[in-house]
Amino acid sequence: MSDATTTTAAAHDVLRLAQPRPRWFVPGLLAGIGSALMAVALLACSAWLITRAAEMPSLAFLGLAVVGVRAFAIGRSAFRYLERLASHDAAFRQLAELRLGIFCRIVPVAPAGLANTGRGDLLTRLVRDVDDLQDLPLRVVQPLLVAGITALLGVIGIWLIVPAAGLIVLVCLLLAGLLGTVFSGRLAARADRELAPLRGALADEVLEIVENLDVLTAFDALSPRLAALARTDHRLRRASLRRSVGVGVQSAVVSLFAGAATLGALYFGIPELTGTGGLLSPQLLAPTLVVAVLVPMAVFEVFGMIPLAAVAWRQVQVSAGRVANVVPASPPAEIPADVVNPQMLFPADHAAIPVVLELSDLGARWPGQAQPGVAGVTLRLAPGDRVHLAGPSGAGKTTLAQTLVRFLDYTGSYRLNGVEARLLSQTDLRRVVGLCEQRPWLFDDSIRQNLLFARDTASDAELDAVLARVGLADWAARRGGLDARVGERGALVSGGQAQRIALARALLADFPVLIVDEPTANVDSAGADALVRDILTAAADAHRAVLLISHIPVPDELVTARVTLPART
Repeated sequence: MSDATTTTAAAHDVLRLAQPRPRWFVPGLLAGIGSALMAVALLACSAWLITRAAEMPSLAFLGLAVVGVRAFAIGRSAFRYLERLASHDAAFRQLAELRLGIFCRIVPVAPAGLANTGRGDLLTRLVRDVDDLQDLPLRVVQPLLVAGITALLGVIGIWLIVPAAGLIVLVCLLLAGLLGTVFSGRLAARADRELAPLRGALADEVLEIVENLDVLTAFDALSPRLAALARTDHRLRRASLRRSVGVGVQSAVVSLFAGAATLGALYFGIPELTGTGGLLSPQLLAPTLVVAVLVPMAVFEVFGMIPLAAVAWRQVQVSAGRVANVVPASPPAEIPADVVNPQMLFPADHAAIPVVLELSDLGARWPGQAQPGVAGVTLRLAPGDRVHLAGPSGAGKTTLAQTLVRFLDYTGSYRLNGVEARLLSQTDLRRVVGLCEQRPWLFDDSIRQNLLFARDTASDAELDAVLARVGLADWAARRGGLDARVGERGALVSGGQAQRIALARALLADFPVLIVDEPTANVDSAGADALVRDILTAAADAHRAVLLISHIPVPDELVTARVTLPART
């Protein structure tokens, strides 16, 4: 199967997920049909009442029409309210399921499988493009059904009064729908395809500038980046303008044929005043003629939703394709697939048993790369071991760390207590093997919440104790205690403090095997030695094995073994 076919099939799956279930969708549809029919009936009844009243009949002849006008006006508002309530409730319910489904597709391939996707573009796909998919039931399917049914009933009603006028209205409706959609497609189809990718590109550039503002300013590179941002924004505005022009032309076409239908009804209806009318009015009267002439205006007002639905459909298709392409239909071979029937090796209280990690000729590769990122690693970690893994830049140290927590698949052998890692559930494995990343992620919240993320049952006393173990007790006290905020992605703390918070989080999780990846990467040389010493001292435990990945020297008394990865060519 070709990539294009696979992508199309994935987009169709997303569209099916975006359409609410019939039991949620039908109530809103019925209310929408009721509101549209009430609007047409209101105009027809009002036109008949005003024209008939001009003939000065007895009030007894007008009473039913007066009641009808009031009933149709109230009914239109009531049905409109119910339609909005029911249809949006259905769309939002389905949107929640759709968003959850998309996240379920992302989780198995993250983070390694998303390395080539910009974070700003990814955010746009998961938020703006997913939100656009609610337009499928709200602005595509329901408007098409409501407008189609209302237009059909309106044409039948006019035909029963003046048959020729009914045919004219039918022809005008078909031409308006066809020509409006064609003209809009020619003017705006390209813009509809460009809008979503341009929004993603703009989000990427904005995010990059904001996150790297200090570096760009220091190297006098901010102006070129702002100029590039302005060019992307200009392209987005031009695409939005082209789309608006298409919608405007479409509305003009519908209005033009609405006028033509009204004139046609008038042209064929006037001679019937003195002749024979339709089935409902063998002798056509003036009030009935007015109804036949003005009802097409109400019908076209409802029918105007159909060309707009075509515009919304193009946008929904683009958004569905982008959402479907967040992750590949078939995950890369380098991303491990979770096993269906995993072996149950570790109990819920995983700290109660010793864990031995063994690697034999292990290798791993990043998605899309021809050469392995690491190869030929043989290593054994037992409880109480503290191993220093060193090697030059590019030797594969971080690749090894990502492989040990099963973000990447491997070749060779990787065993935990004698069981091959690919036979274990990834979730269970990650409860046993923990990773402190080179750039730890801190939430824009308090110190307390960043620690409770690891163990939500921990008391404040336990949190204070773990902060003391990693050397942050005095610092936290000066900052205001556990309620002190760390800022977005840890902006209010230093690199070393972020690493210590991440270590405290790992200690709370109580991983039997802890991997610490380049903890001194964002720390000055004066604090690097102290940080490494504190990490190995705090993490030292008879039941825990620690693998410290670091390019800086580590004193012999702090480690039990050393492993050096060779430089890769």
